[in-house]
Amino acid sequence: MKHGYDNGRLNLPFVGICTFGKYPHVEDWDAIDADVAVMGAPFDFGTQWRTGARMGPRAIREASTLFSFGHAGAYDHEDDATYLEPHKVTIVDIGDADIVHTDTLRSHQNIEYGVRKILAAGALPVVLGGDHSINIPCINAFDGEEPFHLIQIDAHLDFVDERHGVRYGHGNPMRRAAEKPWVSGLTQIGIRNVSSTARDGYEAARGMGSDILSVRQARALGVEGLLARIPEGERYYLSVDIDAFDPSIAPGTGTPSHGGFLYYEVLELLDGLAQRGEIVGMDLVEVAPDHDPGGVTSILAAQLLMNTIGRILHHRDLG
Repeated sequence: MKHGYDNGRLNLPFVGICTFGKYPHVEDWDAIDADVAVMGAPFDFGTQWRTGARMGPRAIREASTLFSFGHAGAYDHEDDATYLEPHKVTIVDIGDADIVHTDTLRSHQNIEYGVRKILAAGALPVVLGGDHSINIPCINAFDGEEPFHLIQIDAHLDFVDERHGVRYGHGNPMRRAAEKPWVSGLTQIGIRNVSSTARDGYEAARGMGSDILSVRQARALGVEGLLARIPEGERYYLSVDIDAFDPSIAPGTGTPSHGGFLYYEVLELLDGLAQRGEIVGMDLVEVAPDHDPGGVTSILAAQLLMNTIGRILHHRDLG
């Protein structure tokens, strides 16, 4: 079997420019032509504790070069499948939404604009946060699309309605999403311990159709049992907060919470979702590299994203 490097550059991970996965950069957002378009949302004005997630997209991109399977795709011997084969899938990195310092609404509008451009091109938007408030403009961008079920994987419920006038911080995104008529329901997985959302927020979430599961409840169900609680055959939007993972493997985040998931627990869930319905968008948020010894959290984020994108496109192709 020939590989791209047989007649070209070896192009090792430490060589070249750090686009996501070393995929092509598309600067003109009216010229997006790909299956997947990755965009950074380096915004962290919505944080309530440790800042630094604004540097998340840059760190995730650098970490993703370790998994740049540009030559032959990524063969998984357990699945006996090759993911991200260059001749079958096209992925581009469109850079970052512009952030206007201290202006949350303008910055959110710029993120929303980028997601709208990706959707208009018929590509799957994958957005790198930033804090979890960046999910708000991502969801806003789908207002002209068909309804979808929102699946949040997170340590925190993020269902605060308003606190001291704040409605668009990183504690609000799931509440803002639940208000949208095109969000048909929510499944919130990994919620645990002391949360930023009070009891009335949990009651409101359940009243607005959310299914809330802790890590221990999810483990008791197993992946198949967990998937069975999520409506089958629907469109799904995925929002993954890196603090859903245990801080033993993901310390680089603003609000770490012990008792979290391990890598394969989440990957197997996302793989199951890719087979159960159509994943139409995804964001991964709250990677804060300044709190990330050894870069392990950024590597985890990049590995999860690369493998999830590979499985989404693989199952879409099989379908």
